[in-house]
Amino acid sequence: MPIEYGVWISRLVVGVLFGLSAVGKLADPVGARKAVGEFGVPIRWVPAVGWGLPVLEGLVAVAVLVPWAVLPGAVLAVLLLVVFTLAVARLLKRGERPACSCFGAVSAEPIGARTLVRNGVLLVLALVVAWGAVAYPQVPGALPTDDAVWLAVAAVLVAVLTWLWGEVRTLRKRVDEQTLSTLGAEGLPVGAVAPEFELLDVAGGRTSLASLLARGRQVLLVFVHPGCELCAGLARELPRWQERTAHALTIVVVGNGDAAEHAEWGRAQGLADIPVLVQLGNEAALRYRVRGTPSAVLVDADGRVAAPVARGAIAARELIVQAKTVARR
Repeated sequence: MPIEYGVWISRLVVGVLFGLSAVGKLADPVGARKAVGEFGVPIRWVPAVGWGLPVLEGLVAVAVLVPWAVLPGAVLAVLLLVVFTLAVARLLKRGERPACSCFGAVSAEPIGARTLVRNGVLLVLALVVAWGAVAYPQVPGALPTDDAVWLAVAAVLVAVLTWLWGEVRTLRKRVDEQTLSTLGAEGLPVGAVAPEFELLDVAGGRTSLASLLARGRQVLLVFVHPGCELCAGLARELPRWQERTAHALTIVVVGNGDAAEHAEWGRAQGLADIPVLVQLGNEAALRYRVRGTPSAVLVDADGRVAAPVARGAIAARELIVQAKTVARR
């Protein structure tokens, strides 16, 4: 009996995940078509694939819950996951990291190693569903009716709560973007007190501006995004600059989103000991009136803004040179 429960739960999980993916893409068709194009689908096929993919995912979500359609649904799920995983691996090998948009607007982060791991787990789960369809075709009929129904209801509730969480997250991003657009002039005035913050670091701790200034050096906040090639180019130079200015300057990288993704990105760029901090939304960027990436803000040792916002890699390098020059005086 425990195996039958496991088979039914695995079908519910696959159904929920593929259902959320289908609904997410249908709710954000523009983002879905953009992602399809960035994954290498020829332009003339983008509209068809953009609409057809969520339809196939919806079929999987329904099929794995219907006893006579479980096996075809599981096979379709495996095929979709294999194709998507191979496409992700090809793009990563070429150094490209487009947004996944696997679940619509709520998953607009760039692909990475975590995407491959996630797909691997889902592929194993889909194979389990296929095996269960052959070995236990009587599920869920073999389970007590009350248990089968309550497990299905719980799966639906989890799906709804997950969708609502994603919608709230998307809304928060849009509010942040709108707030940034209405802040007036970019950057705080030179000499203004630098706003305090306490952000998550990729090691799981929290770092504040006060703790950075306690070292008695200037602090350079470099705002980045993992999907930004200019950010990556600048990041690869930061260890060299940090080594040259270690006596006068502490360089800190600030991103937003997922801590594990930023940790992976930092390792890929060779940031070494340079701290990588993560905003949950755009709280630090909003406080410093930073509107794009890469951008840099220099805070002097007294905790005041030392220069206008440096927008772009070249301006950020010039800001580092300025900090080094000031330290020599």
